[in-house]
Order: sequence, then C-alpha cells, then structure tokens
Amino acid sequence: MKCKIVSAFLLIASSTSYAQDSAKILNEVIVTATKAPIKQTETGKVVNVISQEQLQKSFGKTLGQVLDEQPGMIINGANNTLGTNQTVYTRGAASGSTLIMVDGIPLYDPSGISDEFDLNNFALDNIERIEILKGAQSTLYGSDAVAGVINIITKKTGNKPLSFNADLSAGSYGTYKGAVSVSGNNGHGQTFFVSYNKIKSHGFSSAYDSTGKDHFDNDGFDQDVFQLNYGLKPFKNTSVTISGKYNNNHADLDAGAFQDDKDYTNHNNNLIASAVADYKMKEGFIRLQYSYNLFNRNFLDDSTDVGGFSKFQKGKYNGASHFAELYTSLNVTHHLELLTGVDYRQNSSSQLYIYLPDFGSPALPISADSAITKQFSYYASLMFKQKKGFNMEAGGRYNHHNIYGSNFTYSLNPFFLLDDHFKIYVTAASGYQVPSIYQLYSEYGNKELKPQTTTSVEGGLQYFSDKIDARVTGYIRDGKNVFYFYTDPVTYAGKYINADKQKDHGVETEATIHFDNQFFVGINYTYVDGKLSTKNAAEKDTSYFNFYKRPKNVLNLSLNYQATKNMFLSARLKTVSKAFGPQYNGPDLELTGYYTLGFYGQYIFNKSFRIFADFENLTDQKYFETRGYTTKGFNFNGGVKVSF
Repeated sequence: MKCKIVSAFLLIASSTSYAQDSAKILNEVIVTATKAPIKQTETGKVVNVISQEQLQKSFGKTLGQVLDEQPGMIINGANNTLGTNQTVYTRGAASGSTLIMVDGIPLYDPSGISDEFDLNNFALDNIERIEILKGAQSTLYGSDAVAGVINIITKKTGNKPLSFNADLSAGSYGTYKGAVSVSGNNGHGQTFFVSYNKIKSHGFSSAYDSTGKDHFDNDGFDQDVFQLNYGLKPFKNTSVTISGKYNNNHADLDAGAFQDDKDYTNHNNNLIASAVADYKMKEGFIRLQYSYNLFNRNFLDDSTDVGGFSKFQKGKYNGASHFAELYTSLNVTHHLELLTGVDYRQNSSSQLYIYLPDFGSPALPISADSAITKQFSYYASLMFKQKKGFNMEAGGRYNHHNIYGSNFTYSLNPFFLLDDHFKIYVTAASGYQVPSIYQLYSEYGNKELKPQTTTSVEGGLQYFSDKIDARVTGYIRDGKNVFYFYTDPVTYAGKYINADKQKDHGVETEATIHFDNQFFVGINYTYVDGKLSTKNAAEKDTSYFNFYKRPKNVLNLSLNYQATKNMFLSARLKTVSKAFGPQYNGPDLELTGYYTLGFYGQYIFNKSFRIFADFENLTDQKYFETRGYTTKGFNFNGGVKVSF
C-alpha cells in the first residue's frame, strides 16, 4: 500500500471496530484530554473512546486484542499465547512511550524493562470504558507519555442497591474464563464494587517449531484477579474513592525463538492501591489522589534439554511505585479554563539475575542492584473555548528528576469549529522520557543513558453528523537519544544505548458510518514510517534501522448488523503489511504481511441473560508478530453472561 490509499479512506475510516450512534459519541464526556470533563467536540486532541457497549461486544477478546484494533496502535504479542509479554507501540514510538493509567492515575512497573504496565494484568470484565489520547502528552502526564496515554476506567458501581454479574466462557487451546462481581449503591453516597476473575489456559507453544517434528509443549497460563472499589461522600461537595486490585499469574515460557523449554516458568503478582478525593466548587473542582503499586516478577529455568548459553537461569525483579498528585480546574471566565497541578512519583527496584553458563564459571551473579528514581513536577494548562470558531489549549510542565535534573515540556493546541459538522485541529508539543531502572541498572543496563526527548506536530480534520463521524490526522515526530537495545556483533554482549535520533511520520484515518438503524460500518487505516539512526566513530549517521515489529500499513474493517432487537452480528477484517525484525550480525529479517478474518455473534434473551460466540482467524492464517514466536491460528471463544 502507498500513501495514496490514505485519501481513498479519508471519509470512510473508523476509530473502533464497533460503531455507536455518532451523536452519542460526539456528546460523550471524556476526561483524559484535559483532566477535566469535556465533550469530544470541545477538544482539539485526538481521543478514541472504547465504550462499555463496545466492550460488551468483545467478550471473547483480551484487553490487548481490543487495543490492537484501534488506529495508530500495535500491540505486539496480543495474539500470542496468554501470558506473553505485550508491547504497546503507538504511532511508531518505541515500547514504554505510551503511558497506561487506571482511573486517571499513572501506572508504572519498575520491575519491568521499560516501566510499562503489563496489559495481561487487566481483566476486561472489570473495565467500564477506555480513553486513548494520542500524541505527545508529557505536559499533562509527565514522563512516558511521549506517544500517548491509555486511560482504563474501571467499573465502580451500579444504580441498584445490589447487583450481581457473572460471566463464563470456554474456547480454543483449553481456555476457560470466569468472572463474578457484586456492586451496590445505597443512594446516599456510598457505593461498592467487588469482583473476582479467573483465566486458565493450556495454551500453545510460544516458540515456533520450524520443523513441525519436534512436538513443542504447550505454554499454559493461570491467572487470578481481585478488584475492590469503595466510594463515599463524607460532605456535600466531597467524594472519596478507595480502590484496590491484586493480580497473580503463572505462565510457562520457552527458551527463545524456535526453542522449546519444558521447565521455564514465570510467576508474577502485583498489588495496586489508590485513594482519590474530589471537591466540587461552583466554578471547578480540586482533586487529590495517591497510588501505591507493588510488583514481583520471578522466573526459573532449570532445563537441561535446551541448548544455548546457559543451563540454569533464575531472576527475581521487585518494584514499587508511589504516585501523588494535586490539581485543580477553574472556570476563570465563561471562555477561559485554567488547570494547575503538582505531582510526585517515586520508583524503586531490586533486581537479581543468576545463571550457570555452558562454559566458564559454574555460578555467576550478574546483578543485585537497588535503585530509586524520584520526580517532582508542576504543570499548568490554559484553555480558551467557545462553541464555534477559534479555540486554544496551551500548557507547560516543569519537571525535576533526582538523576537528570530539570527539564521543561510544552504543548500548543489551536483548533477551529467551522460549523456544526467540521473541526480543524493542530498540535505542537514536546515530550520527555527518562530511562527505566532496568535500562539503567540491570544485567543489560547502562548508567550513562541520557533521557529521550521528542518534538512533534500533528494536524487534521474531523467531520461529524448523525450518520458519519470521520477524522484524518497526520503527524511528524523527531526524537533524540532514543533508547535502543544494542548487541555487539562480535561478543554478542547486549546493553541499552541512546540512538542518535528517530524521525517518524504517519497518517491515521477513522470514522463510523451508519447506513440505517441496523447496519453500520467501521473502517480504519494507519500508515507510519520513519528511521532510527545512530552515529559511528566518525560521528556520521551511517546505521539506520527499520521500526522493528511495527508495520507501515494496517487496515481494520468491521461490518456490523443489528439483525433483531436481541441479536447482534459482526464480521471483521484486519490486514497488516510486512514488518521487520532484528538479526544478530546480519540484515533485518522480514516479517511477511498477513490478514485475519473474524466473526462475532451475540444474543440477548433478556436483561439478565445473554450468550456470545467469537471466532478469530477463520482462515487459519500463519503469521508472525515476532520472529520465531507463534500466533493464534483459528480459534473460538463462547460463553454466557448473567446479571441481576
């Protein structure tokens, strides 16, 4: 596909796989764009919303699979066996460049490679809606929001004094999912939501058996997720929400690409606790929030039947994260809104990795480092808004890091509401990202790493009506000191380095089209391209790398039919162009393009009972998102949902 395809899809591209009523979408209140409630039409930022209605038509999927259908996003690993690490690539940016939040609170995993929170830790049943904010968002959200923000808004309560919900499904690869939840609202400000989710799967081999004769074993997955939300109103204009989430999972792993391993396991658990207090004023609100996250990652490989550089590996990675924030939004005048805030974040980690090599010392402790990073920030954003004509949002953030000192980021977002149907928007912004503790102090760490900085410009046009909501966005981003994992071609020793720069550009087209009350179409197309370069000893840019695992062209199409009041049907097509993967001491390896077909059906018997069936990869396509690792062939998931 060439760039000219973009024009062809300009007016028929979709932000989501399932369409909703366009007027409902446009008037829907979102919070991620400005940290304050605002309608879609009142912001010039690119925000995609995955509603509860859409999530209820995605019962057979994981969170990673749902996000992978969005324009501008690639979730590498979303279609691998459950428990596989899932990497978020937004608009071609590297892993760790997209900030993941829960209910507006950033989540960091200091035990991981890039601080990126693992999508496997979220149960789709516990999510009320998802807001995806794309583009550089460091001004409002700080480090790690270089390419965008994913805000996962969890279920908290219902309208009834007492409600009960239960889901049960089964599918391919011996996969079973179950969820139960109880919620309540006493009508006097007290609410609660309690849930338990269970996933168990026999899975399939994550490593690809290229010969078809080695009979690689299945890599199973077992997960338990507990969630609690409690809300109260101690005073007339004050509300408090206390939340807790515990995840525990066990996954079987393989030794690497094309290498089976029957004795390689990974055991992870994490605890998230948070408290939020809101005080509403006549002309705005004040919010105080705090979260504590605790992570434990343990893996063990004591296999003797797999070759390689070692016969024994053991790793233990622990991490803790504190986040505190105070901010206020005030309507200064009828047309001016001011947001100001301060936040503090602290990450700490202890890491241990030992192995027995095939040669040399029989036991070698690689690292047992502990480190703490601290950041304090002050930010402000001023929005000029009116119903039609010129609107503007401008902001800046001052950030101080205990290792890297101070820096400043900015954003400028003018947009024009031409009339009731057209909006033109432009954004110029800078981004800032510090290295993770793993990138600094692990066995592959580099204490000389510098922070990554970016500048970006995007612009686009949106059309909205009762039948069509269409948008096209183009962007350019320049990055410096981009984090890159380098492997020495002679010694095979690897470590993180700063590549000189990354330049990328792309186009996203998206829309929903309602032909009538029964039939609607969603289609989105994403194009992204660029280069990553680093300097040689002569200070010349001689080494260029493709965007590994990030295809240039992705198309998602869905045909949706409300056959009856109770029956919903959807057919889906996804096409992905070729991508590239790295190879030691050799040229990049090509990952061939592919397509997948899917079908979803749902029947609602009444308000209390529904059934669903989800079929993925109907033509059983064999494709690779990462060289040497398998993806799902034809697979099925079906089940029931009960609520009262």
